[in-house]
Amino acid sequence: QVQLVESGGGLVQPGGSLRLSCAASGFTFSSYKMKWFRQAPGKGRELVATITGSGDITTYADSVNGRFTIPRDNAKNTVYLQMNSLKPEDTAVYYCQVLISVGAYWGRGTSVTVSS
Repeated sequence: QVQLVESGGGLVQPGGSLRLSCAASGFTFSSYKMKWFRQAPGKGRELVATITGSGDITTYADSVNGRFTIPRDNAKNTVYLQMNSLKPEDTAVYYCQVLISVGAYWGRGTSVTVSS
């Protein structure tokens, strides 16, 4: 079955960096666009970044453009979210997601707190 497992979250100071990982299994990873979402306390889920299966096209929310990147390693069935110049407003639970046929699959998320 499809599984997505996020890791790499934690506490970081403003201006710092973190790299999140999402390990995927149960589907042909390289064939699917992958997405990172986040949900801040008391807010709805927000799309942060996407990457095509081949990795040739990426998109970013305006709020993270220029600070975050979304590389993937198809040999490792893993997509990453490299987060630089972190701000307190980046504090959230981060989720990866894949759409397969009519289903959306989510991981359980990894928590990121940006605070001094």
